[in-house]
Amino acid sequence: MEYYAHRKEEPGEFQLLQDHLRETAELARKFAAAFAAGDEAYRCGMLHDIGKYSPEFQRRIKGDSIRVDHSTAGAVEALNAGDIFSAFCIAGHHGGLPDMGNKRLDTPEDPTFYGKIKRKGTGMLKDYSAFSGEVKVNDCKLPPQLLSDNYDCFFFIHMLFSCLTDADFLDTEKFMNGDLGRGGYAEIQELWEMLKRHVEPWKNAKNELNEKRNSILQSCMDAGAKKPGLFSLTVPTGGGKTVSSMAFALRHAVKNGLERVIYVIPYTSIIEQTQSVFEDIFGEENVVAHYANVDYDNAENDEKKDRRALAAENWDAPIILTTAVQFFESLYASKTSRCRKLHNIANSVIIFDEAQMISVPYLKPCVAAIAQLVKNYGCSAVLCTATQPSLNRLFVELMNKEPTELCPDSAALYDYFRRVAYEYAGKLSDEELAERLSGEKQVLCVVNSRAQAQRIVTMLGGDAFHLSTTMTAYDRRRIL
Repeated sequence: MEYYAHRKEEPGEFQLLQDHLRETAELARKFAAAFAAGDEAYRCGMLHDIGKYSPEFQRRIKGDSIRVDHSTAGAVEALNAGDIFSAFCIAGHHGGLPDMGNKRLDTPEDPTFYGKIKRKGTGMLKDYSAFSGEVKVNDCKLPPQLLSDNYDCFFFIHMLFSCLTDADFLDTEKFMNGDLGRGGYAEIQELWEMLKRHVEPWKNAKNELNEKRNSILQSCMDAGAKKPGLFSLTVPTGGGKTVSSMAFALRHAVKNGLERVIYVIPYTSIIEQTQSVFEDIFGEENVVAHYANVDYDNAENDEKKDRRALAAENWDAPIILTTAVQFFESLYASKTSRCRKLHNIANSVIIFDEAQMISVPYLKPCVAAIAQLVKNYGCSAVLCTATQPSLNRLFVELMNKEPTELCPDSAALYDYFRRVAYEYAGKLSDEELAERLSGEKQVLCVVNSRAQAQRIVTMLGGDAFHLSTTMTAYDRRRIL
């Protein structure tokens, strides 16, 4: 008898279940190789859909309107093999990672991990024993450095879950829709050559200011030869840290065989400027921005024609630009859609721009995630800012290491790059503020609310421009 995993409605074509399991397993193994867990991911892939071997599921895929739990079977078999990590991932590969629950008190009706496991032997979990005729469960040895404490295990489960869910999705997508045009980006080496061409004119600085910027750039490029680890880049505002940090990242990636650069920015209000800089250097086709105001789904009939929309799903591109919220929430998420990209964070250079803005209420889990990525997942992390936060104690506590500064001589540049003098003007009414602004030839005014900004720009009239986060990204760039 042939067992099927998926069916195309038109022309009624079926994907063999053993093909889907094998191809998903091979993809998952490839993804997990970055953190030495390829065999574990392969086993996870081979077991994830064995519940589809039940006669009930096979009737369902051929048209019967019945509901069948097909994800719990693989979790049961993984747990029987002593592999709770794969069991967790398989149990959640459709609905998301479950809560563990209570082994003693949970019932088969509960949606927890232990509740699902207890469905074996009840009518809720159908007979899937036919799997043993087509599926061989491989042995594997878990990487011990990833499992030294509970947080390591938590993080490893998320990374393994990412490998499984992305592999499952990609293999299903390939069967159902064919080649949608994923990939095709410039290689890291090509991007490094683009950046070198972009900064070549910096060497012929015409003034002292640009000489200082070129000095910072050269320090970062030289530091790119260092081995992967934890770094800081402390450069005064105006020192060119956006380009310099990317120069470090690309040379570092080329030197150490890292696969991508992920640029993490706290606010959407400044991410658009950075996106524009990188698109000018590398071409917009090579920069995948993933944040709330980006919409790549511009094709008709919901058919995605922009490959960057596909890359935003799993970050399978060499340059990713995203927000701190997107980055850190994904690392702690349970939903498949949020977790698919996690395995592509491994073996990357991650630049945390404006690192002093890491949210204080969530500071320790954010720093713990950075430490975990550097310690166990082949990443280099760069804390990039003009005002470096005091995080050394936390990093020493979590990974026994302090960041290495990429530009150790930059402290002497702060007085040189100073461009602002502060003068307290006291409390002003909107009318008084508008009057003072209208007396200036050129002036920027930042206020604390959208309503106040609208009142003041109405009072000014004439050549006054108003920028707000209520505007679309396109309109903000047009006004600027």
